[in-house]
Amino acid sequence: MAALEAEPDKGPMAHGWPDQIWTLSRIQTLIGRGFHKTVSLAGICQMLRRHGWSHQAPARRAVERDDALVAGWVKETWPRVEGRRRRSRPGPSSKTRPDFR
Repeated sequence: MAALEAEPDKGPMAHGWPDQIWTLSRIQTLIGRGFHKTVSLAGICQMLRRHGWSHQAPARRAVERDDALVAGWVKETWPRVEGRRRRSRPGPSSKTRPDFR
């Protein structure tokens, strides 16, 4: 397990994947390549959980993101785009009534 734990620290790109996301299938491939073992995805998930690893979703923030510009857009433009909310009104109890439409 210690040898396996050292591999993800190198990063997915060091193992030939184009991005920095580890998935269960990538770990399964890593185990197959490095240790010549076949383990199911459920088995990998259980093994990682037993050793204190958890699944985490990366924060998907662009490097070019300008938080001040986004905040300005949310404050000024979004209210116009969103429009006014329609007020709810009481409707008929049966959707099969002709006057429902």
